[in-house]
Amino acid sequence: MLNFFNKAQKKQERFKSRYFRNNFILILVVTFIPGLISGVGIYWFGVHEVEKSLVNLHEEQIYQRAENINDQLDYLEISLSNWAFEPRFSAALADIDFVTEFQETRDIIGSLLVLQGSHPLIDHVELFVDSNPPVLFQPSYNVIAGEEYDFYRTFLSSHKNIDWNRLYEIPEETDFADSMPLVLTHTLPGNSSNPIGSIIVTLNRNKTAELIKTLTPYNQGATFLINSENRLLVSDNSTGETGFVGHLRERFQEEVNGSQGSFVFQHEDESYSVSYGTMRRINSEWTYVSAAPMSLITSPLVLISQIIIVISSAGLLVALILTWVASKRIYSPLAKLVKVLDTERNWNEGKLEDEFTLIEKQFKELSNESLSLQNRLTTQLPQLKNSFLTQLIQGYLYHYKEEELRERMQQYGWELKDHCFVIIDIQVSGVKDSEKEALKQGESLVAFALTNIAEEASEQHFKQCNVLNLYDLSAVLLVVHPRQEKLRDELQLFSKEIMDVLNRVLEMQVTITISKTEENVKRIPYLFEDVRKGKRYRNFENQNQIIDLQIMESITEISPIHYPFEIEKEILQAIRMGQINETEKLIEMFIEEVTELGVKDINIKPGITQLYSSIQHEIIHAGIHPDEIFDGKNMFEEVALIGEPKQMIRWLTDEVITPFIETLEGRVNIEMKQIVVQVCSIIQAKYMEDISLESCAEDVHTNPYTLSKAFKKVIGVNFIEYLTTLRLDKAKELLLNTDLKINDIAEQVGYRHSYFNRIFKKHIGVPPSQFRKRRNDSTQVK
Repeated sequence: MLNFFNKAQKKQERFKSRYFRNNFILILVVTFIPGLISGVGIYWFGVHEVEKSLVNLHEEQIYQRAENINDQLDYLEISLSNWAFEPRFSAALADIDFVTEFQETRDIIGSLLVLQGSHPLIDHVELFVDSNPPVLFQPSYNVIAGEEYDFYRTFLSSHKNIDWNRLYEIPEETDFADSMPLVLTHTLPGNSSNPIGSIIVTLNRNKTAELIKTLTPYNQGATFLINSENRLLVSDNSTGETGFVGHLRERFQEEVNGSQGSFVFQHEDESYSVSYGTMRRINSEWTYVSAAPMSLITSPLVLISQIIIVISSAGLLVALILTWVASKRIYSPLAKLVKVLDTERNWNEGKLEDEFTLIEKQFKELSNESLSLQNRLTTQLPQLKNSFLTQLIQGYLYHYKEEELRERMQQYGWELKDHCFVIIDIQVSGVKDSEKEALKQGESLVAFALTNIAEEASEQHFKQCNVLNLYDLSAVLLVVHPRQEKLRDELQLFSKEIMDVLNRVLEMQVTITISKTEENVKRIPYLFEDVRKGKRYRNFENQNQIIDLQIMESITEISPIHYPFEIEKEILQAIRMGQINETEKLIEMFIEEVTELGVKDINIKPGITQLYSSIQHEIIHAGIHPDEIFDGKNMFEEVALIGEPKQMIRWLTDEVITPFIETLEGRVNIEMKQIVVQVCSIIQAKYMEDISLESCAEDVHTNPYTLSKAFKKVIGVNFIEYLTTLRLDKAKELLLNTDLKINDIAEQVGYRHSYFNRIFKKHIGVPPSQFRKRRNDSTQVK
């Protein structure tokens, strides 16, 4: 009885479905109406509307693809504008001698190569500098003249900072007019009304044509771009102006109405659906035109209609018998599908008209979500892997279990079965003097080059290797290697090879630290920490070094630090006195003392860091903010990059001490007179007290060294001489005009009695008592 009621309820729910009812009725109708007539009716009356829908869908796809092309051209314009405003491409380019200043020439070539590789549409990049002589980078350095100079000079006379153009002006009537590549130019400097040069970006003709061809999904037809002057820019059709494209352009001029639209074009017994629209470019407006054969657009409809006729004719014989069975079987999977998809119960509660509305809604959502996730996963997988590795080696994933970490790594594409892990740290060091300034300006380029070289070299030695750029002139490699193979020999070979490449390309010394081998993912952060600690045991000298922690059974014990405090005091005193040469000699002595017990980085860096901290303390004590001298640079990070003693001496002397002393002396020239006048007033008011150079410097908020130099320069005598002269003048006045005891006079002018007698005799020539006696004798004589 229960089964009977369940079946009755299912039948009732089935008849509530509009689709089931319509399907049941339709089969009954087909039973009594000849299937052939129904098929022909569907073919003749339905094809027009479906054809119209397909055409509209085709046009919508073209508009969406046109937006994608427009975005890529926007990206090229924005990217070129950003490069044009780079400090490297300032007005100073016109004054550079690119032959003698080869470092600047090499950096410009490197920048042009980076720009050239920044987008797949770019074929090559040129830099024209209207200097004397005129220079053209292609990207290599060339001197130009004559017609070639006149040609590139036209880019500066267009009065447009950024502009699209053809590389060569060719009459439109020629068949190969559309074969010339597009160029995007930007004058230099970026916002100058009087440009000194320009960057010329030439697009790849074939790739541009392929990009334009994506406007239509069919191999037949044509697609092209024209500018606001109706000149053909790019076409995917080789017939040029004389063939199909030429006829289409003539018809387009007649049919164009508004910024976008469509029309039907007849050519050689074929109908084409033509869609057009505009793209807003710099200082102009481009129009794209795409033509596709109507037969290709509507071919699925014709095929389906023919199949409907055949199936209708064949099904006519059995339709009546199978009406009920077919209805149930047709609806059964649909009912199951609706039950699965209707998670929000929209259809069961009557919010949707039929099941297909629900299926369509869910299918579109799932399709869009799937496409979005697939695109994001494809583009972001390298970033996701690097982000995961960064979190892993820095210990942020310690709470995950081993199985969970392995599962995540396998999802990212790593093969982990029977594999082990090794960390390799590559640290650039030993920067030469000639490269010192270049390293400051292009540290990111050095890091980029280091990462690229490491990636290319690792591909030749390891099947699974990921490189992380730590942005401190070092890179870390995670090598996932089969457990049974000889790994250490391969690691040594890789280290020597990449060391040789970096020596030749970057002309810098390299320290490579190789970790031990581990088989657990959770041990990877400890491997990273081991190599970071291990590379501190490198020798503090300018040479290539390989530190294999597997070979080093135990880390060498840390030697006690010998810190020469006395030499530090002498260095600080020499800095206060402005003695740069003496300071450099003392720093050499300091480095020799620090390295006396060993030349390991871990033994030397703490002492050097402490010396810099003491110098910075002296800078702050002088009332100068370190950023004023160092332009906001993190000097402690620069200390960490220095890898040999001579370089450390030059760095401390040239980058720290000399700028400080020059800044200090510059301030004395500006504030000198005001400070000295203020100090003179203090001396006049407090000469009878225990006054000193240090106390006066504190009163006027400066340091003794600055005050002493300022006093000598303004007054002509030093601080002590001025104070002594003032006190003795006051003492002579009291000796001559009062009957005070000499002890009392000494106290009134700020001296102890014994010292007063000595200082008075030294400067006046006689003791105070004899000076007063002379006054009395002269009075009696009168």
